[in-house]
Amino acid sequence: MLLYKLWRSFIKEILLLKRDIGGIVIIFVMPLLLIVTITLIQDSTFKNLEGTKIPVIFIDNDKSEISKSIKQELENSKVFELISRNNEKSARDAVFSGDYQMAIVIPENLTKDLNLNIDSKVQAIVSSFGLEPDSASAKKKIIIKAKDIHLYFDPATNIGFKNNVMNSINKMIFEIENKKIYKAFQDQLGTTENLEESKNLIGFKEITPKKDKMDLMPNSVQHNVPAWALFAIFFIVVPLSINLVKEKSQGTSVRARISPTPYFVHILGKTFTYLIICVIQFLLMVAVGIYLFPYMDLPQFDVTGKMFPLIVVTIFAGLAAIGFGVLLGTIANTQEQSAPFGATSVVVLAAIGGIWVPVFLMPEFMQNVAKLSPMNWGLNAYYDIILRNSGIGGIATELISLFLFYIAMVAVSLLYERKQNAV
Repeated sequence: MLLYKLWRSFIKEILLLKRDIGGIVIIFVMPLLLIVTITLIQDSTFKNLEGTKIPVIFIDNDKSEISKSIKQELENSKVFELISRNNEKSARDAVFSGDYQMAIVIPENLTKDLNLNIDSKVQAIVSSFGLEPDSASAKKKIIIKAKDIHLYFDPATNIGFKNNVMNSINKMIFEIENKKIYKAFQDQLGTTENLEESKNLIGFKEITPKKDKMDLMPNSVQHNVPAWALFAIFFIVVPLSINLVKEKSQGTSVRARISPTPYFVHILGKTFTYLIICVIQFLLMVAVGIYLFPYMDLPQFDVTGKMFPLIVVTIFAGLAAIGFGVLLGTIANTQEQSAPFGATSVVVLAAIGGIWVPVFLMPEFMQNVAKLSPMNWGLNAYYDIILRNSGIGGIATELISLFLFYIAMVAVSLLYERKQNAV
């Protein structure tokens, strides 16, 4: 008998959704447009950074060995397109007006002063060992004024880009200076070994995760599909809460309370209905990632051997979203309250949970707040499966948290409903 009542409640929810074409569009079409748009933008930005050279003004006041080496390194990087200029003021104005991202100005006599400084220090060191330096001016202390390479950046330039450029130029100067020092010692000591060509003892090697001896390289699609699928799942808060408010205004909820069917069955009917919708949403997102993205010159979304745990996460994330929607629809008195608050709260939860900005980039306080967002739990579970190859056991904590969130939201809703309608 209870199952029959649950079935009737489920059919009622389906009929209500069929009458709401706008709600259906929001639930299914908008998330698909969102995921395609965001992924295309992010992937094209990534490709632009890889394949398009950034025009940079280059002013060479040194016109000697070091400035030529810096210029050669920048050109070899295949990132910058150097545009030679002679006037620093005009270059600065062009950058500050936004015509160019940056300008690099090499100071006068950079090579000459660096050579003098290195020779002076090397000769001083050689003399301290009791060896005769080549130059008679070894004992003469030479004071060289520090040289600054001027870097002008467009005020709108991303701080990460600035840091990357400055680190790259610092590394270039450091390597050039090291070679000069090696050469100076070689000349002073008269050794025939070419020290400057010696390889660095310490280097970096990127090691990617492996599965079955195959490298796993995360791409933009693997990050975007789970993130925006989760956002779409939680966005059902809007139509669900509106549905509940409509029932209150039309008297449907009163009939549900006075009927022999317990009110929690009414809530379970909504839960099963919207849970099916969540799974369909996720499957549509996955289908777009698998079948549509390759035709749009995007990487294919690979779910080989991961579909079952991904659907499990979707079910638990859907429960959390439904619980939140039920609470909001129970507390709100009008659609004007539920719709804007529902949409805004989902966006806030997404921002806090790491959908918009990765959690590790947030301040420490916000990183702690992110742990309280159910969207963060769901996102971590998706990433653990897709990017870290975890199984159901590895995401048990996130699944339990999502389920308890659903139970808590529904329990508060039922208590609130009972209190409001107590005689």
